[in-house]
Amino acid sequence: MNEDFFEVNGDGSIVLRLHVQPGAGRTAVVGRHGDALKVRVAAPPSGGRANEACNELIAEVLGVKTSQVTLSAGQSSRQKRLTISGIEPDEASRLLSEALATADSRPGQRPLDGRE
Repeated sequence: MNEDFFEVNGDGSIVLRLHVQPGAGRTAVVGRHGDALKVRVAAPPSGGRANEACNELIAEVLGVKTSQVTLSAGQSSRQKRLTISGIEPDEASRLLSEALATADSRPGQRPLDGRE
């Protein structure tokens, strides 16, 4: 399933592995990249804007507040780790599966920011 995208910390939070493509046309979950969830964000990498866009996208996908998503590794890298609190691992896995299924069923990418 999608537990391979994240680990569960001792405090119950999850650490999600991402591969990020900044400066894309749209912000979206687009598939897998090795053992990471591949996402595209429209924001440029400068000034931490792409990192903020990643946090917002993952919060939206997992149905948590952006304050529950923090960048724990990869500040200036395409390979990032986000720590997410307030969600059960089973629920995270289900929601990631849905996001991937939608991304896989549409050519290109899945817009999650309300734009079509």
